[in-house]
This record gives sequence, structure tokens and C-alpha cells, in this order.
Amino acid sequence: MRMGTRMKKTFSIVLKTVGVIAIAIGLFLAIVGIVNVICNKSEQGKIASYGQLVPVDGKNMNVFIQGKGEETVVLLPGFGTAAPALDFKPLVDELSPFYKVVVIEPFGYGLSDETDKERNTANMVSEIHEALQSLKIDRFILMGHSIAGIYGLDYVNKYKNEVSAFVGIDSSVPTQGGMDVEFPLETFKLLKKSGLLRMIVKLNGDPYASLPFDDTTKEQMRMIANKNMNNATTLNEMKHISSNFKEAQNLTMPKNLPVMFFLQANNTGVKNWIPLHEEQVKDSVHAKVMTFEAGHYVHHTKSKEIAENFRKYMQEIK
Repeated sequence: MRMGTRMKKTFSIVLKTVGVIAIAIGLFLAIVGIVNVICNKSEQGKIASYGQLVPVDGKNMNVFIQGKGEETVVLLPGFGTAAPALDFKPLVDELSPFYKVVVIEPFGYGLSDETDKERNTANMVSEIHEALQSLKIDRFILMGHSIAGIYGLDYVNKYKNEVSAFVGIDSSVPTQGGMDVEFPLETFKLLKKSGLLRMIVKLNGDPYASLPFDDTTKEQMRMIANKNMNNATTLNEMKHISSNFKEAQNLTMPKNLPVMFFLQANNTGVKNWIPLHEEQVKDSVHAKVMTFEAGHYVHHTKSKEIAENFRKYMQEIK
């Protein structure tokens, strides 16, 4: 009898403890969610506009233009770069004294609208092309970071008469390993909606602390990152990453297209990073591969070197 009473008490204590923990977790999640909503509304009013909006597929795509050179350089961002025009600013500043520099912010990035259209390569390339057509830009040098290597490869094959050269900034290649992964999209969506993503980013420290941007720009990038990170459009792009890489394996760089790669010298995440790029341009008439001791975002720390060596290369092939 005593044993039964003792067990009942123990069970009651466990139930109460579990209840208290559940309430605490619920309260914590509620607070995180409320803080996220308040911060989102507050930051929305503090984000400063830049660039110009151009009509694309019935929506607005943000484009930033700097410089008045005779030749045009079009910059495409890597996957998940929250504010491409701000992220590329060090490189834009180095290139714009000599070129007209155009930074495209695809849908879901920067200050561009989101879209419900599937984020396969065909749609993304078509939208970039439409934006450039709206700006009456029909001849340019295409320069892309990271996954833009995949979209750029498709672009230079579809619109051969528009692109005079391709420049990859640690750009992706279709044959690199690890791109067949399936991402936990529903988890990412929940993290975004619940506000937990904002909290995780905050706890991980300032990702822009050591970068060559002024404090105002860093704050803008943080707020735009909070707005865009794991939004529905970029999650849809994430869903298509594997298929986009697979489809790109059927494409090659046009033989007569000048190609230059600026790569990190020691990519520990992707096996044979430099040989993969060398293989991609083995049949190119004009191709050059240059490496730097830098991270994946090579243009954050090597913009001056990229601009100087790119200009030198373009003069050599003329």
C-alpha cells in the first residue's frame, strides 16, 4: 500500500515537472516569436533603399548600377547572399572607375520581390535576361560568385551573343561533389517562422564584424539578412539546387568565350576545387585560373586584386 502511494507521489511529481518544463518551453517560444515579429516590423522601416527597381515577370527586381565605363560588368550573387548590392560594394568600387557595373538582385534577394515561380535555372536565367533587357543592356561581361557559376554557365550558352566574357568568383562547377544533398526545408521554414533563426544568428556572433564595410552598411546587411534568410523564394531555390547542378552537367563553356576564375587556394569543403575549374576550361581558347589565400567570399578581402588582374586579363585577350 505504501509502495503504491509512493509511486503515485513520484508520478505526480514527474508530471508536474514535465508540465512546468512544457510551460517554460512554450513561454520561451512565445517570447522568441513575439520578439521576432516586433523586430521584423521595426527593421522593415529602417531598411534604406538603394539601386532601382526594374519590371520582371510582373514583379520588381532590384538592380544597382555604378560607373559609366564603355564596357559593362554584370554581377550575380552566390546562394543566400542577403543583400548582393551591398555585399559586392568593395568590388563594385574597384571596378566602377573603369566599367559600368550592374549588380542583379534575383527574386528573394536584397530589395527584390519574392516570387512563387520555381527556382530552377531556366526561370532564374530568364528573369536575369529580362532585367537586363529592361535596362537595354545587351552586351556585357558576366561575373558571378558561387552558385552563379551554374546560372552563368546556362546564361552564356543561351545568350552567346550577349556575353563577351565570364568571370567566376569562387564559382560553382556542375561536377563538384556534395550537391546531391536533400535539405530539411520544413525545418528551415519553421526556424524562420518561429523566430528561432534570428536568435541562432544572434547567438553565433556578428558575421560582418571583420568585413570591409562601414557600420551603417553592416547594420543594413544584418536587417536585410533577417528579412530574406530562409524566405519562401530562397528555400525553393534550395530545393532545386541538386537538380540545377545535375542539369548543368550537360553544358560546357563556349570554346571561344574568354573565362577567368578567381578561386580560394585552399577549399577544404570541396575536393579537387582548382582541378575541377581547370577541367571546365580545358578546351577554352582564352582561360585563366588565379588563386588567393581567402575565404569563399573572395571579393570581401581581394576586391582590389580581382579588379586589377581582371582588367589586365581583358587587355591581354584583346
